[in-house]
Amino acid sequence: MATVPQSELLGLDIQELTVLVQDAGEPDYRARQLFEAIYRQRVRSVEEISTLPLAFRHTLSERAMTVGQPRIEKQYVSSDGTIRYLIAFSDGQSVETVWMPDGDGGEAGDGSEAGDACEKNARAWDRATICVSSQAGCAVDCRFCLTALLGLRRNLAAGEIVGQVVAVLNDRGVALDRGRINLVFMGQGEPFLNYDNFMKAVRLLVEGLGIAGSRMTVSTSGIVPRIYDLGREPVRPKLAISLNASNNESRRELMPITRKWDMEQLMAAARAFPLRLRERLTFEYVLLDQVNDSAQAAREVVELVRGIRAKVNLIALNPGPGIAFRTPAEERVLAFQQVLVKAGIPTFIRRPRGRDIYAACGQLKLSGA
Repeated sequence: MATVPQSELLGLDIQELTVLVQDAGEPDYRARQLFEAIYRQRVRSVEEISTLPLAFRHTLSERAMTVGQPRIEKQYVSSDGTIRYLIAFSDGQSVETVWMPDGDGGEAGDGSEAGDACEKNARAWDRATICVSSQAGCAVDCRFCLTALLGLRRNLAAGEIVGQVVAVLNDRGVALDRGRINLVFMGQGEPFLNYDNFMKAVRLLVEGLGIAGSRMTVSTSGIVPRIYDLGREPVRPKLAISLNASNNESRRELMPITRKWDMEQLMAAARAFPLRLRERLTFEYVLLDQVNDSAQAAREVVELVRGIRAKVNLIALNPGPGIAFRTPAEERVLAFQQVLVKAGIPTFIRRPRGRDIYAACGQLKLSGA
């Protein structure tokens, strides 16, 4: 039987809430009332759950049960409307979460409804995006990523992952029945190194908040066994693989994780990944000036991806202090894109959102304004 692992309600699924209400001597249907209030209604306190009897609310309070929504400590607003949130949890640990009012083009061409809306330049509310962290810090140590400089502080619990989404939605006053929200698990951390908590959060976001899995994308640096695991999940986000190099030698230098799972293993997992109708696998490629952005590298990427129902997102490096690489010139980015496009591979250039406030891809580091 499920057990209640914490004093915070956010992060508990319906089975765990059922154990809680049974232990309090309440009928089982109280679990569904709790679930609806915590996730769908996004209440901030037990006292707000008006569907529960006053006596039960007092019982929860006496047992020190709280909803457990995280606190927004700071927020930084970009000139392009992007907001970088510093979000704190009950133990004082913080992570960063990003609100992009009209996305960054990352979903274009992925075969989903969200991707279709992106390509049609839909109105902002039709495709606002929240970039969510799965760990505090990161252990993968990609050489071009500011988050890597933090190291890994700890995994986030499922409620802390969901809590970021809830906190941002509440701050922005979003009603999910009127505005469509996309989620990208591309913030701090490697989601597949916190797989169980990440997947529990996904299920809670789908079943509780009502955000479809097809409106979520998870990015991995290449944790090969978990790519296979994700493909077996009945409810799952879309998959993006952070490629960033065209051969093993280059990728080992840029992404040390390649020493554990090489390109052959990674591409075999990509080819085996079961795609849904119209869905495309996404490969993300951060372009570093004079390092991995040559025409020859582009031709090698073509051969890697050939035969996979996939698309490629190109990201010109978002710079930051402590990063030894440079952002390539626009003409090099466009030339790289053209090699892939001419080979028949849908290839898109991700727009840098929030670069001026260190909110863009690879820039999340708990830094100042």
